[in-house]
Amino acid sequence: MAPPVSFLWTRRILLTLLAGFVLVPVYVMVSSSLKPLADVSGKFRWLPSGLTVRPYLDIWSTVPLARYFANSLIVAGAATACSVVVAVFAAYAVSRHRFRGKRVFTVTVLSTQMFPGILFLLPLFLLYVNIGNATGIALFGSRGGLILTYLTFSLPFSIWMLIGYFDSVPRDLDEAALVDGCGPLGALFRVVVPAAIPGIVAVAVYAFMTAWGEVLFASVMTDDTTRTLAVGLQGYSTLNDVYWNQIMAASLVVSVPVVAGFLLLQRYLVAGLTAGAVK
Repeated sequence: MAPPVSFLWTRRILLTLLAGFVLVPVYVMVSSSLKPLADVSGKFRWLPSGLTVRPYLDIWSTVPLARYFANSLIVAGAATACSVVVAVFAAYAVSRHRFRGKRVFTVTVLSTQMFPGILFLLPLFLLYVNIGNATGIALFGSRGGLILTYLTFSLPFSIWMLIGYFDSVPRDLDEAALVDGCGPLGALFRVVVPAAIPGIVAVAVYAFMTAWGEVLFASVMTDDTTRTLAVGLQGYSTLNDVYWNQIMAASLVVSVPVVAGFLLLQRYLVAGLTAGAVK
């Protein structure tokens, strides 16, 4: 039975409004990034009077954007890799084995997501400074300390989501691998991991996006040499002026890795989130 005409028109209007709500800010960013600074600083015009690609060239010299870009890639990539590796082992152990405190561990891991990040900022700052003073290991102001910080926030959700996904993989696959001569690690890497690729990709995308756009800890735990993109974009605002066209251009440039990765992996992401959210 075909839906009524009123429903079709209502759906079209709502989808049009939603598309406008999403696309209008993108248009403002793109058009502003192609305008001279004088046009952006004045009254906003929907149709630019002139277009220039100069802001896309100036963003690399106004601030050390390439260094910030490299820092973000290193920090987000390392945090993602560590989060995936640890989450795979932890989730496999919880999903496949029985041990004392299993339920407490699972609830504790998930409950850590209830607390805001600002609650851990001062304790982590003091902890990193004291470790540096006692051992000489520089965690504060280093990429290693920032990677460890992001790992503590992405890992609990990653473990919880992979537990649900591993529970959906039949245990018969593990048993068949063990019968064929594989050990527990062999069954994990040869059978379970290939079957859980969508869930692992979903965890990797989540961990990467969490680290890529984080501002709070990056603004406190980094210095001039380890600053990431999320904090480095503030450099386009000076005491004398704000380079709005360069800010828009830089924002579009730094969003390319996340958008490209999401478009390439979206089918794995949807499948992984759907399977991992339901036990």
